[in-house]
Amino acid sequence: MKSVAKQPDLVWPEYSNFQIRIGATRTTETKAMTRSIWVILPVSLPVFTITGIWVVYAMALYNQHVCPVENGLYNQSCEEKLSLQTGPVMCCTLDNVPFISKCGTLPPESCFFSLVCSTGSFMVMLIGLLRYGLVIEKHQNCVLNTAGLSTGWICAAGLIMVGNFQVDYAKVLHYVGAAVAFPTSMLFVCLQSGLTYRLAKTQGEHNVAHLRLGMSTLACVALVLTGVFFVQESSVLQHASAILEWLFCIIIMLYFGTFAFEFGDVSGHTLLVLARGGRVFPGFTDTDNKAEEAGGPISHFQLDDVANQIEAT
Repeated sequence: MKSVAKQPDLVWPEYSNFQIRIGATRTTETKAMTRSIWVILPVSLPVFTITGIWVVYAMALYNQHVCPVENGLYNQSCEEKLSLQTGPVMCCTLDNVPFISKCGTLPPESCFFSLVCSTGSFMVMLIGLLRYGLVIEKHQNCVLNTAGLSTGWICAAGLIMVGNFQVDYAKVLHYVGAAVAFPTSMLFVCLQSGLTYRLAKTQGEHNVAHLRLGMSTLACVALVLTGVFFVQESSVLQHASAILEWLFCIIIMLYFGTFAFEFGDVSGHTLLVLARGGRVFPGFTDTDNKAEEAGGPISHFQLDDVANQIEAT
């Protein structure tokens, strides 16, 4: 009886390649979905805060706690408080200049103002921390990066004080918070602009650096003029100071929104860098990052090294 030779298993290269392409596609889609989630964070900050302070202004205007921005006439005194006036023409004093803090002084708008400032400060801290870890992961740590994280967190602390200590009831603490938040926010955007130029390699990254430099310059001019006009007794300059204050805050918030260009690269590796206190895991290499982006696997021994390092800490 003749033995029948065993036929070799057929290999279907087209099917194997199809499986590889499907796996890579799913990995890419998953990574793109994760990236879109992180991009939401810097975008949501200006959307939430700018909308929030305008809602506070609208509430203060409706309750007649401040005069409208388009108003340019202020009197030394009025017969009645602004909130008690009923005529079509309102009598305004320098106490009714629509500074952002003044809009959020009296209830009910003061409650919403505190909520906006507290939530915004938390988001500022989170964005600053992720930006710090992302720079270390993609490049390396430097003085600019560390200083940017520090100034961002100090700015957030000042913002909490501004929002929770109203100017009419805790003037000293409110002004201390403003004196901390305004200069440190200006220093933060300047440091981040310099850091962006230092790390820029592609034309797109240089364009982002140019955009941030322009925004930093406008914010600096607005901040200086706000301070100069604020200390003047002229009603015209006080009103101009309020408008410039609004302009400065809007520019700063929009600046944070520009981090959406980089936050698409935030990944689990970034969080691991932060968990290690700013030290990069030796187990993750550029080769592994490229393999992951291409849909390939990461070496198991390197994942084991990372796990051992986490347990050791």
